[in-house]
Amino acid sequence: MNAHPTKSPLRSQASLLASRPEKARNRFLASLSPDELAFLEHDWSFWGRPDQQFPTGDWFVWLILAGRGWGKTRTAVENIASMLRGPTPSTAPVGAPAVMSIIADSPFDMRQYTIEGPSGFLNVGPMDYRPHHEPSKKTLTWPNGCKALLFSAEDPETLRGASGSFFWWDELAKSRYAQAGWDNMMYGLREGNPRGIVTTTPRPIPLLKSLVKRESTRITRGSTWDNRENLSEVYYREVIAPRVGTRQGRQEIDGEILDDLPGALWTHDLLDKTRVATIPEMRRVVVSIDPSGTKGESDDGDEIGIVVAGLGVDGRGYVLADRTCKLSPDGWGRRAVSAYGEFDADRIVAERNFGGAMVEHVIRTIDPRVAYKEVTASRGKIARAEPVAALYEQGRVSHVGPMPELEDQMCLLAPEGYVGEGSPDRVDALVWGLTELMLGDSTYDLMAMA
Repeated sequence: MNAHPTKSPLRSQASLLASRPEKARNRFLASLSPDELAFLEHDWSFWGRPDQQFPTGDWFVWLILAGRGWGKTRTAVENIASMLRGPTPSTAPVGAPAVMSIIADSPFDMRQYTIEGPSGFLNVGPMDYRPHHEPSKKTLTWPNGCKALLFSAEDPETLRGASGSFFWWDELAKSRYAQAGWDNMMYGLREGNPRGIVTTTPRPIPLLKSLVKRESTRITRGSTWDNRENLSEVYYREVIAPRVGTRQGRQEIDGEILDDLPGALWTHDLLDKTRVATIPEMRRVVVSIDPSGTKGESDDGDEIGIVVAGLGVDGRGYVLADRTCKLSPDGWGRRAVSAYGEFDADRIVAERNFGGAMVEHVIRTIDPRVAYKEVTASRGKIARAEPVAALYEQGRVSHVGPMPELEDQMCLLAPEGYVGEGSPDRVDALVWGLTELMLGDSTYDLMAMA
């Protein structure tokens, strides 16, 4: 399979200059004054590709839908920094927003990527123009007085405090409470001519589909290949090339919003229709584990599926959390036991796999008081999943908030098998949990190990 794109990416002025003969490059650089050279060093219109510059015209949202490594974070940070950069560090340019809101998926993502990362605000632009970060106040303040309020999408209620005339939401499609947070943020855009940037690797969530359809949205689409000259050859060879042409590659590399798989046991629309925002009163709660045999993060094995599900007093099933991870046995065991305590679960349910009683040993080593049940599959994955999928079709199961990774796996499970990458560990764990809660042992040979 050809692992290369069929079109040539747009090139930055810096890239075009670098492609010129050495004499031409030197002649151009020699023609610049020291001040011009200093300016050029941080001029995003020079370093960024044409599709990484603010769009022209009248728009409300600049939506950047692009694959991994395209430069989404760098593009947003550079354009915002340029927008706030006046003739001197203490002077704001005319029209610059005095206050803006920046939203990341989590506090970790905010600090690791948006603020302190190599493409973050603290590492972009001339030193004298860079903002001051106050973590306790959750703000960035520029020397000219412009301020950014920092929010985590994990807590959509805090976005009621968003204000100003500009916003940037990073990885919108990854956010568990995207619609609730978006609605709260919109009410705060009361000043001037509000607008903002949304950067995301696409997932087919309703809010993203809605933004794509709006006339006030300017869309930039991009592929990982567009930024090839700035990413390592090893990354392309080992990570990107094997996924080219796959469904995962179309989403994560090419930046496509993929519709649901024909014939899949679940669809995103089905999951969205029954979704609830808060956890109702529970009658029973279980933490279900699908072990994979992986040894940790550096292992090439599959993830360990860990899902928390409950049976409400209303008789309906609720998926409460997806705690799937790729950790050592001690790591995932502690994660499962932590969820057991957090949700006041009645039992941990785990598949007998990869060493028989290994899972029970791991759990009981961490906390011998945990109520534990071992389950053994008597049928294949699809046959086990179909009765659970039927519960969803009957409107008897709801997810509490979005769970993007789990739901993406669910929507890739079809009668002919799983069409995603690796194994559907999250779905397997989900099936174990809901079967225990709502189907008894109609599909499984359940063996209590309490």
